[in-house]
Amino acid sequence: MTFTRKGLATRQRIIDGAAEYLRSDEPGEMTLDDVRAVTRTTKGQIYRYFPGGKEDLLLEVAKYESERVLDEQQPHLGRLDSWEAWDAWRIALIARYRAQGRQCPLGSLLNQVGTVAGSAEVVTTLLKRWQVFIERGIASMQEQGEVRHDLDVEKMAAAFIVGIQGGVNVLRVTGETTHLESMLDILIEHLRERERAAAPLPGKPAVR
Repeated sequence: MTFTRKGLATRQRIIDGAAEYLRSDEPGEMTLDDVRAVTRTTKGQIYRYFPGGKEDLLLEVAKYESERVLDEQQPHLGRLDSWEAWDAWRIALIARYRAQGRQCPLGSLLNQVGTVAGSAEVVTTLLKRWQVFIERGIASMQEQGEVRHDLDVEKMAAAFIVGIQGGVNVLRVTGETTHLESMLDILIEHLRERERAAAPLPGKPAVR
């Protein structure tokens, strides 16, 4: 369906309003009346832009929130080409989730649209894109000789994704970022240890 510029602005306003509502403290299950109230739109307008009603809207909000997950890590996530850059990314990531606290908008959304076609794809696409950024960062460090060349880049990047998601899940229960911080510290230190392990001991040749 094609919309005018004004229509696209209204559609985005509805998505923004629904996203902000879900980012509030314990919003519960969102209804179209909630969306109508926060966006000052009618149900007719909502159905015009989201013919499937609530499920269509929530799926679009999930896409929007998944983009925010990556955008809020930039520019650090796209520049993992030095240890300083990795540390800056770690700080930005922890700050993002500390500010978020227990409430995870994307998680809340997926609880509500878990059975809707396309919802799993939203998360899968997010995680794949996130992992690619990390893979590029590790590969860049390998090219500079900062990380061992025999390190499996894909597996290491996957470990970061699993570690982050695990830390975020604990955060949603405890309200603390301690586990997330610990996991990031361990994984980044592992990259550094790999680098040191590649260097021969003084007076001894490198093992081939």
